Amino acid sequence: MIAQTAEAQVPVPFAGAGAGAAPLTWGQKAIMQDMRETGWTHNVSGAHPVPAGATVEQMAAELADLMARHPALRMRLGVDDRGGPCQVVSGSGETVLDVVDVPDDADPADVAAFAYQLGHARLLAPYDLYRDWSVRMAVVRHRGALVHRVLTFDHLVVDGTATSLLLADLGLAEPAVRRARDPRTVQILDLGRREATPPLQRVSDRAVRHWAAHLRSIPPLTFGAPTAGGRQGHRYWHGRFSSPAAYLAVRAIARRTRTDTSRVLLAVIAVAIGRATGVSPLTAKLIVGNRFRPGFAEAIAPLSQNGVLTVDTAGATVDEVVARARRASVTAGMYAYYDPVGLTDLEARLDAERGYPARVTCRINDRRVTTRAAADGGVRDEPVTVEAVRRKADETFLVWDGPLDHLHEQVFLTVEDQPDTVFLQVIFDFACFTEARAERLLRGVEEVAVEAAFDAAAPTRVTPGSTGG
Repeated sequence: MIAQTAEAQVPVPFAGAGAGAAPLTWGQKAIMQDMRETGWTHNVSGAHPVPAGATVEQMAAELADLMARHPALRMRLGVDDRGGPCQVVSGSGETVLDVVDVPDDADPADVAAFAYQLGHARLLAPYDLYRDWSVRMAVVRHRGALVHRVLTFDHLVVDGTATSLLLADLGLAEPAVRRARDPRTVQILDLGRREATPPLQRVSDRAVRHWAAHLRSIPPLTFGAPTAGGRQGHRYWHGRFSSPAAYLAVRAIARRTRTDTSRVLLAVIAVAIGRATGVSPLTAKLIVGNRFRPGFAEAIAPLSQNGVLTVDTAGATVDEVVARARRASVTAGMYAYYDPVGLTDLEARLDAERGYPARVTCRINDRRVTTRAAADGGVRDEPVTVEAVRRKADETFLVWDGPLDHLHEQVFLTVEDQPDTVFLQVIFDFACFTEARAERLLRGVEEVAVEAAFDAAAPTRVTPGSTGG
């Protein structure tokens, strides 16, 4: 591995339209709340190869142009008249391009690993949200040539879709959908101003009332109180689960039920949770992109917020749960755009009414962008066969990557943008889950999908209250 590097900073002046100040957006408030609750930075960061022959000057110019085009990338926090945080977009300023030189004798594979590690380190490095610019860029130079670029965005200005749009803008990714520029696209300051108006406050109020219907009778924690335990002395663990067999099975179910893979995955995950834990109905938070609203499709802003839904998985077929999950997720998406302050106030009122505090501690996030369209498009291809699923069975894997210091949920499942597989990033609270039960839940995702892929009458086999073994 690479032990020695040299780093220089190249000044990058920039200027662009759209300067001003505005209230925080609802998405920004939600991210800041997540930061407080989890202690995580929530940065978005990654490494990308640099085209052969690219120069430092070209990379600096691309950074300046990117910041000029997108006011959100010139956003920092300020203080409003009441002493609270607000967003401030600058019309001009100066940032830096970090140039990292690695030794000439380093192996190119080690240089690529170094760039990945640099991206990961920046993923975890906190921003000073009142001082730092919202985008950071570094380039890695090896034997006199630029070979990798590391981009890091503050989550206060991007979500997954916004990140993909910016990467496409730089030519680092294909756009998920090719479309003409939408003249209605909202800028981040205008979004904050709109959300402070009475019409959008009424939108928020309706969403909060939807949440109330789901939160009024929930237990204190979704999967019960923590007990003594953990894994290797740690309470929270994260890992990866991948199943190409489940991917084909989900496509087969989507074809039969005439829906998309997101709704099928939600149903399959809910059934797997029910089998492993006995929790049914399942009330969960579902991260919703909110991009279907006018002017939001190409907005560079954090528009994703938690929706809430409840899905009953007991005494039904998997196909019936798919239909329930489809209806529930559509409704959750309609009511996932709200002021988090209103939801916090509601939770406090309901806690007082119930006589005990309660939280939804299961969160599910399908954050596929590029591979979701391919998966849904594949539903219309040739039908999946039993033999095709069977051939993929040996490719399933589950890896525990390590402990975390803190988690606000008991279970957090993220469907990742990986082709031709159901790829889950997972985080578990092992004070509530044994390792065996966590593995049963994850492998249950494949089990449920494969059982239902070729049987419209496949039962969920969920017994409420059972521990799942």
